[in-house]
Amino acid sequence: MKRRFLGSALGVMFLLVLVTALTGCGPQSQAPQAQIDEAAIKAMVDKAVAEATGGQSQNTRMDLIKQSTLEEIVKRGELRVGFEAGYLPFEMADKKGNFVGFDIDMAKEMAKAMGVKFVPVNTAWDGIIPALITKKFDIIMSGMTVTQERNLQINFADPYIIVGQTILLNKKHAGKINSYKDLNDPKYTVTSKLGTTGEKAIKRLLPKARYKSFEVETEAALEVMNGKADATVYDLPFCVTFMAQQGAGKLIFLDEPFTFEPLAWSIRKGDPDFLNWLNNFLSQVKNDGRYEKIYNRWIRSTDWISQVQ
Repeated sequence: MKRRFLGSALGVMFLLVLVTALTGCGPQSQAPQAQIDEAAIKAMVDKAVAEATGGQSQNTRMDLIKQSTLEEIVKRGELRVGFEAGYLPFEMADKKGNFVGFDIDMAKEMAKAMGVKFVPVNTAWDGIIPALITKKFDIIMSGMTVTQERNLQINFADPYIIVGQTILLNKKHAGKINSYKDLNDPKYTVTSKLGTTGEKAIKRLLPKARYKSFEVETEAALEVMNGKADATVYDLPFCVTFMAQQGAGKLIFLDEPFTFEPLAWSIRKGDPDFLNWLNNFLSQVKNDGRYEKIYNRWIRSTDWISQVQ
């Protein structure tokens, strides 16, 4: 690589010397008879410079910038966000038919930061990735878990929340059990849904606890609420919703996920400018209080349930 670059650099220097010699300020009588094709020489120099810098010209870089989804959004004046309503509390419809939720609030903040209008695009989950790829909208903000299989088709920004396994605890254990580690004891009965990541987490991380499985996650939670089990382990969104609908005053919600199941915004592949903007936006809102405000409203609080029931 060093030799190739050196050779290209020497070529550029040679052409510059040649141009200087042919167009120098010497006496008119010394000028060559043939007319100098300055455009051709310039093209040769530009080509040599491009080769010396990896073959990427300024025009090429400008073309990439123009093709960015970010540029399209700003010019259009709209941020079109794809999601599937129904994943509580991330995206759902309220009593008036308006879309609300954690992802919706984040999308509105994003549009505000861009200086454009937020446009929601409710889309069936099984077609949401093809819809993104075919430009039905600009970004997926729908509680999508990062997986390597999906990453082959689309790009993910940095995770904005870890929606792993959380715990709903019988209130009699208030102040005694503060994490999943405290439940790893034969004296505790822990429930979850059969064949889920919750069940796997219990078997892997709480091998000493007595495990009781259920066909439906709601039944597993009711077992705890009715005092027949000590805790249930399940995905954060379900625990948030159950706590809001039935568990207030009856259960304790340990809302810090103890398994790694990240959610992230997804965009079309090959768009580094948009990806860079999204990661910087996420960093900003996580450090200026906006993210915490949205998190508290939809994840920690149960007040939102009155909007959708």
